[in-house]
Amino acid sequence: MPHVDTDNLRIGFIESGDKHGRPVLLLHGWPDDASTWESVSERLVGRGLRLIAPYLRGFGSSIFRNKDALRTANSGILAMDAIALMDSLGIETFSVVGHDWGAGVAEGLAVGWPQRVDKIALLSSLPRMGGLKTPSFKQAQRYWYHWFMATKRGAEGVASDPHGFARIQWDNWGPEGWFDESTFNAVSKSFDNRDWVNVTLHSYQARWGEAEVDPASHWLEDRIKETKSLSLPTLYFQGLEDGVNPPELSEHLHEKFSGPFQRITLQNVGHFPQREDPETVARELAIFLGC
Repeated sequence: MPHVDTDNLRIGFIESGDKHGRPVLLLHGWPDDASTWESVSERLVGRGLRLIAPYLRGFGSSIFRNKDALRTANSGILAMDAIALMDSLGIETFSVVGHDWGAGVAEGLAVGWPQRVDKIALLSSLPRMGGLKTPSFKQAQRYWYHWFMATKRGAEGVASDPHGFARIQWDNWGPEGWFDESTFNAVSKSFDNRDWVNVTLHSYQARWGEAEVDPASHWLEDRIKETKSLSLPTLYFQGLEDGVNPPELSEHLHEKFSGPFQRITLQNVGHFPQREDPETVARELAIFLGC
């Protein structure tokens, strides 16, 4: 598998499409890995796009090279990883498609490097511009796993059975039977990365102030909180059966975007549209990306 080395990381990635085409960065979420884009990418081949799907730090083949590096995973530092990847590949401007954690990274890239990001497509996770507010009790119930990881016993539980912890999210976040065992078993190998637990815990603890963000990313995290809206073209995919971020959460999302914005709702689809309905996602992305 191709990879690039940064000061702290070896970032593995899957590349497909036209080597000389317009670059599109495909960012996976949690608990998932870069293979989440395979079915979408297959449908976009031949459209003049260079598709690059990295494994986020602590997932699969993306490992820490520096034993002293902080095992952090707030959105800001993940966005800095993404820029380091694109710099290493010699790519100046690009579009970004991000699911779940990847949506937060896409937002961070658009805020931190607006001159480099042409368009963003977000799947299943709301942007954090303006800062996160305490969720309603109903939404806090859906976010039970966030609070679980903020406790010592919860953290120990995740460390003792990372596959089981990831699996219950897959079970809860979509329609019954949306995935098969072989798919989950293949993806869960990415959770065997020795740093997966630590980056997972940090991501969720940091977003609610239960852990400090990576110091190197303070500038970007502050800028995201200060940003009220984005003007670049944006596409949002909403599964109508999403068990963690349901449709009502994104109904007014257009208010955060001053430029072209479209929200696409998907019937009988949960939290993983790119896996559950790759045909529609690929078709809409092709239109959005103009290819």
